Amino acid sequence: MSDTTAYQGAGATPYEPGFGDYVQLLKPRVMSLVVFTALVGLLVAPVHLHPVEAFSAILFIALGAGASGALNMWWDADIDAVMKRTARRPVPAGKVAGGEALGLGMALSGISVVMLWLATNWLAAALLAFTIFFYAVVYSMWLKRSTPQNIVIGGAAGAFPPMIGWVAATGSVSVEAFLMFALIFMWTPPHFWALALFMKEDYHTAGVPMLTVTHGRRATRAHILGYTLLLVPVALGAAMTSIGGPVTLAVTLVLNAWFVLGAWRIWHRDESMAEADKYAVEKAFFRFSLLYLFLHFAAFLVELALKSAGMGGW
Repeated sequence: MSDTTAYQGAGATPYEPGFGDYVQLLKPRVMSLVVFTALVGLLVAPVHLHPVEAFSAILFIALGAGASGALNMWWDADIDAVMKRTARRPVPAGKVAGGEALGLGMALSGISVVMLWLATNWLAAALLAFTIFFYAVVYSMWLKRSTPQNIVIGGAAGAFPPMIGWVAATGSVSVEAFLMFALIFMWTPPHFWALALFMKEDYHTAGVPMLTVTHGRRATRAHILGYTLLLVPVALGAAMTSIGGPVTLAVTLVLNAWFVLGAWRIWHRDESMAEADKYAVEKAFFRFSLLYLFLHFAAFLVELALKSAGMGGW
């Protein structure tokens, strides 16, 4: 990918990237999930920050997530260009030069880590720095293109935000913080493998060794079921800690029963069924997985509100 400004065609004037193009570099959809889970981790912590400190912490965690996204888009521009799902991203689409994405990512990385340190504590800043490094270097530059277990190990990067939020408030890691991390970590493989099932050709074309490419659909479906079953005790464990309670436990039981049922349907389905039907089952599971994670963390907030009113908790 050339670092020169892209042209829209022969004789056309150079394309000037707008504010929206730079926002897209930060992966705003991913950032929204990071912000939400980090906010939950910060709010349910037993130590409460001043509102200005809390806002600053979430802002700098969000900037760190955006930095990771920009660095990922810089590095993955070549494979993003040949995948339908990612071809419209700013760098492969020629809207933003690769060097600009790299520069923005590096600048935001430094700003977010230093400012989080100043706003909260060194441990939260260190965890944010490690998260950025893990996503940009360990996952994007190494795991993603070298092993079908890329999303399993790489999922740790997306699992750190609630722990960072908790540490920003308390200055230490606890069982609750670890279980929030583990909830996202165990959720990530079935979530992304469901996406990989109905986007298999994209990964095959790009040469990314996703499990669907290296081991096929049947093995991927079995892995989805296996990781979904392993996710259940983690979710139940989080519901039984100080951040949980009866409401959280009830939500957890319903969500996990439905999630396991969806994974079972994917695993048990007839491989000879029409491609359109396979796509529908896989996409439905993928969409529910997003709702699954959101409702789990929303339940922690509901439990917090009930505790504040003297009605929740164990």
